[in-house]
Amino acid sequence: MQQDPISTADLYDQHGEALQSISAQFQDFGGRLSFHGPARTVKCHEDNGLIKEILSFPGNGAVLVVDGGGSLRYALMGDMIAASAEANGWAGVIIYGAVRDRAALAELELGIKALGSNPRKTVKRSHGAVDEVLSIGDVKVRPGAMVYADIDGILVEH
Repeated sequence: MQQDPISTADLYDQHGEALQSISAQFQDFGGRLSFHGPARTVKCHEDNGLIKEILSFPGNGAVLVVDGGGSLRYALMGDMIAASAEANGWAGVIIYGAVRDRAALAELELGIKALGSNPRKTVKRSHGAVDEVLSIGDVKVRPGAMVYADIDGILVEH
């Protein structure tokens, strides 16, 4: 599902404080550098079972926002889970944590932002919470809120 590129700087200029800006410095890992859609949320710590499960269902252009607690000890998503997300029509995945398989992720038509990478994979116990309000820094991400991401950063609708 191809999207027209958006500019978060232009969106912020147009809408100002109606949009929250996540100040954490995310890196781009996917082949799509500009993406947007309604948020689905997951909170998990060093366990990607829920991420794998959710991304195996149709995304319908949504963005999965994952609060991994900022941990870089384990990768919460790799090439196989990301390929599933691409195949299932997700616009992107934003992980407040780490990913792995950077070269393969860059080949996917999927927006992927994360704090960093680590080759170490997680356990899959599916511990965590789905579709609850997340806090990433001082930004609240509620399920269904529009999320906009590009190379300048990430904006979230209040």
